[in-house]
Amino acid sequence: MRIRILDKYIFREVTMTFIFGICAFSAVFIGSGTLFRIAQYITDYGASLQSVMKIFVLGLPGIIIWTFPMSMLLAVLLTFGRLSGSSEITAMKSCGIGFSRIAAPAIILGFCVSIFAIAFNEYVVPWANSAYSNVLYYEIKHNTTPRSQEHIILKDIQDGKIKQLVYARRYDADTQSMLSVTMQDYDKEGRIAHVERAEYATWDGKSWTLHDGILYDVTDGKSEHSMRFDTQVLPIDTSPTQIVREQKKPEELTMKELKEQISIMATQFVDTNKLEAELYQRVTVPMASLIFALIGVPLGLQPTRNSSSKGFAMSVIIIFLYYAVMTMANAIARGGIMPPLIAVWIPNIIGFIAGMVLIRKASR
Repeated sequence: MRIRILDKYIFREVTMTFIFGICAFSAVFIGSGTLFRIAQYITDYGASLQSVMKIFVLGLPGIIIWTFPMSMLLAVLLTFGRLSGSSEITAMKSCGIGFSRIAAPAIILGFCVSIFAIAFNEYVVPWANSAYSNVLYYEIKHNTTPRSQEHIILKDIQDGKIKQLVYARRYDADTQSMLSVTMQDYDKEGRIAHVERAEYATWDGKSWTLHDGILYDVTDGKSEHSMRFDTQVLPIDTSPTQIVREQKKPEELTMKELKEQISIMATQFVDTNKLEAELYQRVTVPMASLIFALIGVPLGLQPTRNSSSKGFAMSVIIIFLYYAVMTMANAIARGGIMPPLIAVWIPNIIGFIAGMVLIRKASR
């Protein structure tokens, strides 16, 4: 019963400070970025109050997801620093409660926050980012014409199976054409049965026409019966406006959609390092909450951690170091210097090792 009450007490203290951290860090991000952009939209485009409110609300999930690790570190440092400074940790140890029991509630909370953040980053953030882009582009900037865009992907899915896939390296809004177009038809077993490749496709107001291409059938993964053509009607009636609206930026895609896009682009020999880095960061950034809990507990339990200002200063330094390493690792991943899967995990690996070393020292 004593342990159960203690766990609830520590868990409650860390949770309350964690919520405070989310509010504080979110306010900083909103004040330094979101409000400035909103003022710019009002000044430059005459954005309405309704559109501004949409932008503000839809921008929150993308901000909050970054505050989870920061808030967890701040919460652990401040909570355990206060407990240590008021001799409550000493009282717990005098009752025979070991370091692991004292640290467990915070570390478990860090793990739970990480799992929640992964789910939040998968189901809420991409949707909010997509809605944000639509409000900004169509409601505030009043753009009605489709914009040029890289990597166009159109899929025809029936009964849960893909029937047709169209990929274009780029859509050019000025000429209303798609460049480097590939169309793949699939059989009932989901295998590629027919392929058409063309230098470009043009829109005549009703249909797309492929130019200067080749078509061939595929059997058992091998091409057969190839034939070149000058023009060929593309069997899709999707207008340029519809095509562009269906495309999403990497931050607007779920992890499942990112994996599908990476797979499609890999078949076209397109560099996917940027998308892969984005995919793996959907896990590494949320997992930083657990890493910061591992680092924060032993630091907070140090006898010198008796000041809230010191705890806040320590959290700022650690956060800066972590995100500096994360930025460099992300650049390494996108540049292809190191496989993205390994590169984006570097900050968490360093943080985990540092946390284990600090915990080992604190538990002695």
